[in-house]
Amino acid sequence: MAESQANPVQPSDAFLRRRRRKGLLMQGLLFAAASISVLVTVGIVYVLVRESITFFQEVSIIDFLTGTRWTPLFASKHFGIWPLLSATITVSAVALAVAIPGGTLAAIYLSEFAPNRLREVIKPVLELLEGIPTVVYGYFALLFVTPLLQLVFPDLGGFNLLSPGLVMGIMILPYVTSVSEDAMRAVPDGLREGAYALGFNRFQTAVRVVMPGALSGITAAYILGMSRAIGETMVVAIAAGQRANFTFNPMEGAAAIPAYIVQVSLGDVEHGTTAYQTIFAAGLTLFVITLTFNVIGFLLRRRFREIY
Repeated sequence: MAESQANPVQPSDAFLRRRRRKGLLMQGLLFAAASISVLVTVGIVYVLVRESITFFQEVSIIDFLTGTRWTPLFASKHFGIWPLLSATITVSAVALAVAIPGGTLAAIYLSEFAPNRLREVIKPVLELLEGIPTVVYGYFALLFVTPLLQLVFPDLGGFNLLSPGLVMGIMILPYVTSVSEDAMRAVPDGLREGAYALGFNRFQTAVRVVMPGALSGITAAYILGMSRAIGETMVVAIAAGQRANFTFNPMEGAAAIPAYIVQVSLGDVEHGTTAYQTIFAAGLTLFVITLTFNVIGFLLRRRFREIY
């Protein structure tokens, strides 16, 4: 028995070769899966940049970035992006006005006050909202929320920026809640215990200790939620209208960048024309804005992980 313990059975060379081949195969499959996402992103950027360069050979980039009239489909053509940008900014601001305070309060409750059993029920229910198709949210905003708001604001039009903004806020609220709650729960319990020892109650501990400790993660949740709101398509396309209108008034209807892209893509605009290439210039603008917020959110999340 002592001899068998001193000379354990060694795996055969054939077994080691098979295990090595399996490891290399899995490594190759994982690399291919990761490469596909990178290649798709590179392809999207390539198409947007290539078509946008062709567009800006016909239209001044200065006029595009500073103009306040957007009529590429009319006889009198103007290519100022600000009517689309203003609608995108306004509807996103309304959505964030709902999602940030609501998501933060929900995250504080789930992290600091909710019993474990209740948290296990509430979190999946909130996350189910993320699985609802956005077209459903769009018709919900158009056919339910807008008539409801018209009872309060009789002058509110059938298409407006307020209704889709409110619905988008509900749509991204679970995302803000989930990321913020994860950041709060990652705060060391020693900080909470120290606050209790100083006489803080649970609410004071949550607001004065836990939230500052999770500030990087909470900020990342806000920025990523903002990125999601800016890039949302169907809710705005259905409920906000498709008329380019330079306004920051949420009571008015206007076309956001995603809605305009849908309008032209599904219309009768001839491929290769300047009017058709506007969707690539608008898409590139939206891509740059969204990418900027995603990068900022990623950097904040990485900093949050390094701290804790």
